[in-house]
Amino acid sequence: MSYRTRLKIGEFSQLMQVTVKTLRHYEQKGLLLPDEVDEWTGYRYYTLDQMQRLNSIRDLQRLGFSLDEIKELYEEDSHDPTVNQLTRKIKETERQLRILIERRNQLLNWRDARNEIKNMKKFSIQSLPEIIVASHREVIPNYQAIGTMCCQVIGPEMQRLGCKCPPPGYCFTVEHNTEYKPTDVDIEYCEQVEEMGQDSAIIQFKRLPAVPTALCMKHYGPYDRFHESYTELFRYLEGTSYRIVGPIRCCYVDGIWNQEDPEKWLSIIQVPVENGE
Repeated sequence: MSYRTRLKIGEFSQLMQVTVKTLRHYEQKGLLLPDEVDEWTGYRYYTLDQMQRLNSIRDLQRLGFSLDEIKELYEEDSHDPTVNQLTRKIKETERQLRILIERRNQLLNWRDARNEIKNMKKFSIQSLPEIIVASHREVIPNYQAIGTMCCQVIGPEMQRLGCKCPPPGYCFTVEHNTEYKPTDVDIEYCEQVEEMGQDSAIIQFKRLPAVPTALCMKHYGPYDRFHESYTELFRYLEGTSYRIVGPIRCCYVDGIWNQEDPEKWLSIIQVPVENGE
């Protein structure tokens, strides 16, 4: 008489390298039932057939089939997917692959942009490409209210409008006051988006032309200390042949949304210039 493998659930779990919790989940879904359940002790016993079936389930899962799809295959008394099912799974895998490639490219762009900022000298000359922005202009109480305006007003409205922002993200403000005012600051916030949208009472969309040459300067610290960086920037400008030809942008890289310490906030002051020689 030949020997018939008969394993308790713990033994089966150990040999097949799968948790007891997973085995019970498979059983609840009707996907992998024990060969026998002792009516007195409740012990579950597994045999070679369950080993083979578990391996088959794992193979199908690795190929992207869900547990419900696998169960359907077994209910149809076919352990192998049909050509049509494989074709659908191939198309689904190709779609997921495109999404993953796009995600990888976005992450690479984000990482490279962060590295560029990290390695950027305090002053640099850059070109700013043509972009589409979602714009919001408002008179705010003071400079510190910029963060509140972004988080409580602009962000929710952009989300409501379905705005998509290309990574790593580019946002900046432009002041419209003709003189310095510590309060009642007339400021415009712009954030790059992928496409023109429908204007609302809060957000207007517009296309900004490219800036061929911009003098860029890093600013670390809260926004009410921009004047210190402006002083240094204009001192730097006086030693060059550049002259300002457009509104100054304050681009926000790190702020209250990801840095609690204001001393770690990083902004980039971008000044459109042209060579006066």
